Amino acid sequence: MEADDQPGVKDSPGFVELRRHPRFPLHTDIRVYSRSAGLLTGYTVDISESGISAMLRLELPIGELVELEFELPSGPVAIRAMVRHKIAFRYGFQFVEPEPEGAIKATCSRLAVLQGNNDDSAPGR
Repeated sequence: MEADDQPGVKDSPGFVELRRHPRFPLHTDIRVYSRSAGLLTGYTVDISESGISAMLRLELPIGELVELEFELPSGPVAIRAMVRHKIAFRYGFQFVEPEPEGAIKATCSRLAVLQGNNDDSAPGR
C-alpha cells in the first residue's frame, strides 16, 4: 500500500510528498487500449501533469504501454501511458509522451485554482 493511500499518513509530521506534480480529483470515463487485455473501460480517480489513476474491472500487467482516451473540460484526450502500479482495482498510469495540445497541464492548473478557492481552512469559511 502506498503511503498516500494510508489513513492519516499525509497528515503526519515529517510526511513528504515525493511526487513531481500534485494530483487533483477528476471523475470521468476512461478507455484503455491494451495489447494484452484489449479494450478496458473504467473511470478516473485523479490526474496530474505526469499521470492519471483509474478504476478498472479487468487486470492489466504492470509495465505495459497502453493508449488512454478520456474527456477533459477542454475536449477529448488520447495519450500513451505506462501502467506503473496497481492497488486492488485502482491503476496508476504514467504518461510516456508529451501532450501536444496542453489540455492536461491546463486542466491541472485550473483544478489547482479551484481547489485553492474551495479550501475549507480559508478565512471566512
